[in-house]
Parts: sequence; structure tokens; C-alpha cells
Amino acid sequence: MTNHVDWVEEALQKVYTKVSRTSKKIGANFPHASVDGVYQLEPPHWWTAGFWAGLLWHMYRETGDETLKAIAEQCEVRLDTVITDYYKLDHDMGFMWTLTSVAHYKLTGDEEAKRRALLVANLLLGRFNCKGNYIRAWNPWFEGDENSGWAIIDCVMNLPLLFWASKETGDPRFRHAAERHGETVLAHFIRKDGSVHHIVTFDAETGEKVGAIGGQGFAPDSAWSRGAGWAIYGLALLYHYTQKDSYLQAAKSVAHFFIANLPEDFVPYWDFRLPEGVKIDRDSSAGAIAACGLLFISTLVPRTEADIYKQAGVNILRSLYERYGTWDNEGEDGLILHGTSHYPEGKNIDVPLIYGDYFFVEGLTSLNGERERFW
Repeated sequence: MTNHVDWVEEALQKVYTKVSRTSKKIGANFPHASVDGVYQLEPPHWWTAGFWAGLLWHMYRETGDETLKAIAEQCEVRLDTVITDYYKLDHDMGFMWTLTSVAHYKLTGDEEAKRRALLVANLLLGRFNCKGNYIRAWNPWFEGDENSGWAIIDCVMNLPLLFWASKETGDPRFRHAAERHGETVLAHFIRKDGSVHHIVTFDAETGEKVGAIGGQGFAPDSAWSRGAGWAIYGLALLYHYTQKDSYLQAAKSVAHFFIANLPEDFVPYWDFRLPEGVKIDRDSSAGAIAACGLLFISTLVPRTEADIYKQAGVNILRSLYERYGTWDNEGEDGLILHGTSHYPEGKNIDVPLIYGDYFFVEGLTSLNGERERFW
């Protein structure tokens, strides 16, 4: 067995070798899921549009490779059409521009990147429902659809854009909305056992809670693992920005549930609470997201607790590297296998996913040295 530092450095080198090759093929585009070894490209308005550029920014920071930086910048420019020409921007603006414009600004000080990110932060703030204290999730999927009262656990990862905007502008409005949404998450999304709801519905006029929907989990009362991953990391980030202990305790509660339900190889199933007869597929992306959150929690708690979370994060990342990596497969664009995108709809099951690849790389870079987060 190599020591901890050695395997991380080895993994990052293999990531760089692979990304150097696939970047020539993917270019300034927006991959989502790898089908038969080829990353399928989505339009710029798709929610995953920031992850490829974010991955490239991480690798640029690690290696100084200007080619990767140039591609990330081109991805960011392409997203301008989404801001100006697209009607259906939604809560995932945080994912998209935190990993493009905010990352760009933090690494280079580029003023145009800062302007873009502040503009989008204003658009995200505009989705805040002041009656229910939540940021609305999606828009209507079809004519007549009504989902204006929907909020989702994923959105905790969009809140850092608002905290960043408050810091940059000195205007607390962005932070106030992010904190209100965070309080709604604590009140309605986190169950007593540490599992989480994917979708919680509210009356958009009164703000009263209506119920919960299974969403991308198996059922309303199941335990979608990627949702737990979003909660672990997002709640830890809320604690980081607010220093309110309730967020840290909630992050730890979800983390304990997640760790306790991991299989022997530390990579989670797509849902932790499935009835017999339902196919049990892994979701490597849920593992990578949770690993980043667990590593972050380890930096926030006393030293006597830190090892619990850090070791769990390391175990997941190392398993992804050694058991799920595609380093010797030049016919596969993705970095890690066995992701599950949307099981209930039968979409992109048992394939590499760009957000799984992104968080895997973020986790490796955080193990390789403490640096400012993009989030």
C-alpha cells in the first residue's frame, strides 16, 4: 500500500494525463453523461454546464497548464448567451457560475468574470420566495405545469454564490436570502435520522409547507444518496459562512447517516432505503460529493472529531480511484465509473457523470493542500 500522499499525487497525475487528452476532444463544451465511453454534450443552459470548466480550473491551479485555462475561459464566455437569450434560468445558476466565473475571478482576479458572477447572483436572488423563505427550484416543465412552490436539497450548493456576492458588494441582501433558505432546509429537509428529502413543496402564495416528493430518490420516504451528499457539503458551507452551530450539527447528522449506510467499498448505492426487488446500482457521484463535504467538515470540527470525517472522505476517494477509475481505458471519456443520474426516469444509469468527475477532482485537490474553495 502506498502512503496517503503518494496515492493522491499518483491519482492527480492520472487525472491530468486523461484530462489533457479528453480536453482536446471535448473542448469548450458542456459534457454531462458518458454513454458508451463518449461524453454526451448538453446545451449551455443545462444545469451541469459549470462542472467541466470547474474541473479544468482545478487542474489549471494544480499544473499551470494554460491550455486548460483557455478552455475554461471559453466555456464561461459561451454561458453569456444563457444569461441574455434564455428564458428558463433556474436555481442551478449557482452551480453554473460558481465553477466558471467565481472560480475564474478567485484564481486570476479577472474583472469580467466578477461582473458576470455578480449579475447572476442578482438573478438567483430574484428566485427567492419571501413567504416561504426558499429559493424556487425549477420552472414549469410543460405548459400548465405548476411547481412554483418547489424547493430542492441540491440548492444548498447554490447558496455560496449569494454569500460571495454579499462579501464582494458589501450588500447583505444576498446573504439574508441564503440564510433564510438555509433555515428552511433545517426545518423541512433534514429528517431526525439524518436522511434528507429531495423535494419539499410549499404553497407559493402563503409559504406553508405542503409535502415532500421523492424526486430522484426512490420514494418520498426513501434516502437518495446524492441528496445526502448535497446536504453534507452544503450544510457545512452554510456553517462556514454563518458560524451558526445548527448547520454544523445538521451536516454531521447527515454525514453520520451517510457513513453508516456505505457498503464495504465505501461507494454508495443510489438510494440507501430501497425495498427488495429494486435494482441496487451505485452512484459514484454521490460518493464524490459527500467525500468533499466530509473533508470540509473535518476542517471545521475540533481535532478530536476531525479524523472521523477525514478518514471517511479519504476512504471514498481512494476507493473511487482504485476501483472505479478509468485510467487504463482510453475508450472512456469519464474519469470514474458507475454514476446514477436519474434512476426513476431511467436516465444515465451506471455511467460516468461530469459532476462525479468534478467532485472527485475537487476532493483530490483538497487532499493535496488547503486552498481557497470555489464555493
